[in-house]
Amino acid sequence: MAVQMGAYSFLDVNASISGPGGSFSLSSAGLSDEGISLSQVADKNTMTVGAGGDGMHSLRASTAVRVSVSLLKTATGNAQLNALYRHQAVSSAYWGQNVLTITNAVTGDSIVCTGGAFIKQTNLGYKTEGAMNVWEFDCIASEQILGDNYQSTGGV
Repeated sequence: MAVQMGAYSFLDVNASISGPGGSFSLSSAGLSDEGISLSQVADKNTMTVGAGGDGMHSLRASTAVRVSVSLLKTATGNAQLNALYRHQAVSSAYWGQNVLTITNAVTGDSIVCTGGAFIKQTNLGYKTEGAMNVWEFDCIASEQILGDNYQSTGGV
């Protein structure tokens, strides 16, 4: 029996943001070890159980996600995201139009989040050791395709 093996490296992940006021790579913006994370805003399913024990599942259409981008305190990406935030916060004409894209060509992952708005300015802290700044976005829709981890390229 063949052993299925694979490898992962954050070096293979590419991420970017595009919206009113600019677009740039998040991959080269000074990401911290915590990197980028996505979480669904709502459950896909709601189960309702009646008094007699019968049940029903309700499928929700939402693909909304919250995206967190963690940058080192000294990262240039903080200034870029701050400039984008300040530009967009001036008017609702600019708000909620960010597109965040995350890909990994090695594994085949492809994630596109649209209708993204900054949740708020990053929290700031100053102390003995430099921390990180976490920028969060609410995105109305996302399309998430997780790849086959080398299977189509004849990997191990």
